[in-house]
Formats: sequence, structure tokens, C-alpha cells
Amino acid sequence: MPEPTNTIKHVASPLARQTLLDNDLTRPVAGGRPIRLLPWLQVVKIGGRSIMDRGPDAILPIVDELRKLLPEHRLLILTGAGIRARHLYGVGLDLGLPAGSLAPLAASEAGQNGHILASLLAPEGVSYIEHPTIATQLAIHLSAARAVVGSAFPPYHHHEFPASRIPIHRADTGAFLLADALGAAGLTIVEDVDGVYDVDPNGAGGKQAKFIRETSAASLADDLAKSNGTLPFDPALLEVMATARHIERVQIVNGLAPGRLTAALRGEHVGTIIHTGAH
Repeated sequence: MPEPTNTIKHVASPLARQTLLDNDLTRPVAGGRPIRLLPWLQVVKIGGRSIMDRGPDAILPIVDELRKLLPEHRLLILTGAGIRARHLYGVGLDLGLPAGSLAPLAASEAGQNGHILASLLAPEGVSYIEHPTIATQLAIHLSAARAVVGSAFPPYHHHEFPASRIPIHRADTGAFLLADALGAAGLTIVEDVDGVYDVDPNGAGGKQAKFIRETSAASLADDLAKSNGTLPFDPALLEVMATARHIERVQIVNGLAPGRLTAALRGEHVGTIIHTGAH
């Protein structure tokens, strides 16, 4: 009796039956630069505590500026969490919740800020969309409107890295991960300071703070490790910048200064530019 033949068709691949943790194996396959999905997209991250928590005096001028920018750019506007997320962290830590449970709680507050911003831009056809829609349908939404709003928190949620009691991947990191994954044209982070300083300009000794006009993520990471200083964004942002594939630089601008966001999106140097590890 003839032996039955194996009719299963195999796809030849160097990754078959191998561990994906072997860098020597994956480098030839994954070493190429990925395709930019939305190379015409500008990503703008609006600070939660720095902008949204300040109320109409800070929000409405930003909304007016974004409205005027719509004919020039197609925008993904991402919002961070503010003081309410810090309250959630405090209550959650008192209850002993892990970082993976705190992350979606804080992300919900970032989403609330996004709903506020999208409502103010609704007359221009701007709406708020959730992360699954950003991942799968962003292009069609931006073909119908010049901008959409979403939460800047990365969608790790219960899968957040347990490296700290408080989630390390917050709004600034999430905005960068989204911008880099989409192959966007750029990322602008809107805060309440002109950019990065060697020490906190609003803290003790702030009068002697020196403004850093341009630097690299690697240099900032070294300086932060030596001085244990503060940054106007999540420290984890420096880590993900080191492995960027598309976004070569990020600009931090002062959203309380009229026209800074407009100038940054037009390619002007009006804040702190941080160069990433992308080439």
C-alpha cells in the first residue's frame, strides 16, 4: 500500500520554526524601512494638564488656530490626560491596582479631553474616533474631513509594561508611537512651556534655566540620567525615539503663545527640536 503523500503546502521563510528573538535572523528580513502609510499626515499632541486643564483661556485659542490650519494640513489631533488622571492614579494606588489597570483609567480621561476638543471643532466636520478606528479606518476618515481627534494614550491598557507602579507609556509616548507607525510627516507636541530646559523653568532655580533649542533623544537621556532632572514630556518618549523608523524629529512648542503651532507645522523652528534615532 503506497504511503500517503503530504499535501500541505509550505511557504519558504527564514523565520519558519525559528525564534523571533534572534536578531541575526530577523535583521535581513525586518531591517528595511517600512512603507509610510500616511506620509501626508501631521500629528499634533495637545497636553492635558498643560493645555486642556487650563480651560477656555487656553483651549479656545488653540481651537481657533487648529481651525485655520485645516486648509493647509490633514491632522491627527491627540489629547493627553490631566489632573483627573493623577487623581485616578492616587485612588488606584491606594487600592493596590497594578499598572495595567491604571493605564485604561488614565486613558479614559485623555479620551474625555479629546471629546471636548472634537466637539469644539465639530462645525468643521472634525470628530473623535477610538483607537481601533485610528488603526483601521483613519485614512477614510481623513478623506472625509481635514482632521480627526483621538486619545494620545497608547492602547496597551491591561498589557502595560509592569516596570513601574504608574504606567510609563503615557500620552507623549503614545502620540509618538502612533505617528511613527503611520509614517506621518511629523509630530508636534503642544505644552505650556517654550520647549525643553536644562532645569524646570517653573521650579526652584527656574530663573537660571537655560533653554535647549535643539538636541537629540540620546543626549537628553544621558543628561536626564546624570542630573535626575525633569522634562515637559514622558521620559519613556526618549526610549521609543531611539528605535524610531520614520519620525526623524519632534518639536515641542508653547501652545499658550499664539501662532507657535502654526509656525511649527509650516516647518519653522519655534520651540525645541529633538532628533530621534530614525535615519
